[in-house]
Amino acid sequence: MSTPRDPIRLTLTGYAYGGEAFARDSDGRVVFVPYSMEGETVEVELLEEHKRWARAGLLSVIEPSPERVPPACSHYQVCGGCHYQHMGYDAQLQAKARIVRDQLQRLGGFDSPKINQTVPCPDPWHYRSRLSLHVTPEGRLGYVAAAGDRVFAIDECHLPIPAVDQLWQSLDVAELEGVVRVDVQSADGQNMIVFYADRPPDQEIEIGLPASIVWITPEGAWILSGGEPLVFDVLDRSFQVSAGSFFQVNPHLTPILVDKVLNAADILEGDTVFDLYAGVGLFSAFAAATGAAILAVEGSTSACRDFEANLDSFDGVELYEATVAQALPVINRQADVIIVDPPRAGLGSDVVDGVLRQAPRRLVYVSCDPATLARDARGLAAGGYELLECTPIDLFPQTYHIETVSVWQRA
Repeated sequence: MSTPRDPIRLTLTGYAYGGEAFARDSDGRVVFVPYSMEGETVEVELLEEHKRWARAGLLSVIEPSPERVPPACSHYQVCGGCHYQHMGYDAQLQAKARIVRDQLQRLGGFDSPKINQTVPCPDPWHYRSRLSLHVTPEGRLGYVAAAGDRVFAIDECHLPIPAVDQLWQSLDVAELEGVVRVDVQSADGQNMIVFYADRPPDQEIEIGLPASIVWITPEGAWILSGGEPLVFDVLDRSFQVSAGSFFQVNPHLTPILVDKVLNAADILEGDTVFDLYAGVGLFSAFAAATGAAILAVEGSTSACRDFEANLDSFDGVELYEATVAQALPVINRQADVIIVDPPRAGLGSDVVDGVLRQAPRRLVYVSCDPATLARDARGLAAGGYELLECTPIDLFPQTYHIETVSVWQRA
């Protein structure tokens, strides 16, 4: 038996959700190892030990996987943003599908869930239309380190689309007092920079490229330059998205995500569709175009304003500005189809119960966290719903994040 923190050798046997591979040590504990791949033999240092599991740091790769590749970024393993740059892209896709299956089996209690192949991103680099950067104590833009203990300045990032990459590199925030975070985004030739600060703006801001500039503090927001909001085109529709509103960041795969959701919803003439966590109306707009009646729930005031603008041309649309947990118990209508797209925390037991009380014919669950999906899936199955299939969509290549579309039918 190894003494704590002595290097040990492991052969890795699988992938865990969170960016690590794992193996069992001589004591039978599961040991999680970052920046490694299934099948590799590695030398590691134990950093955190518990009775049934341990977390290790990678010291060396003794026998590498044939699918291991050189990372593209000089900040890799320092930066907390990417987790899979050492893996070839096909290996990333396969790992994500297996992680989804494992989560549904282990946490959800499903014996053999139907997991489709991961839908690949056409470009596994340069896919983000928005970056969120932090400001270092020296006034440079950067990311939170993988250890989570500091913000470090970056010289490069390979994930943003070219317009966003050019925009963030043109910024100098050293003289902007009170700025703690900067969001940079671009859509079809429009640019927006959002400064998050702890005080109102009291200086002029000059940007080398044309962009709308928004300054947000706990006290309020100021539009300092240009027109707001951005307009994103998806399939045959345009969506306005304000500075405080969420929108999918991968323009390559957002149309495919919409197609998957609408096909899974199988909306029939005369249906009433609930769009819960509706955002700016991405799914609602396409569902309304089928002629369905739409009842949407969204908690963000900014997103609700955008939703109303984006669905202004449709009749038969109701929007509740509230949390889903607040709204479901008081809604007096019956859903034929429900679409849910919750944040990483998932639905939770109250919303699962509310969905079950509605008893829709079909439920489409868009998830960005397979662990909370599996937890909610257990409740849906116990309430009489059958999981027909689950499709991972790789909205976030090079990272451990996994988007899925799962389709549920009332038994």
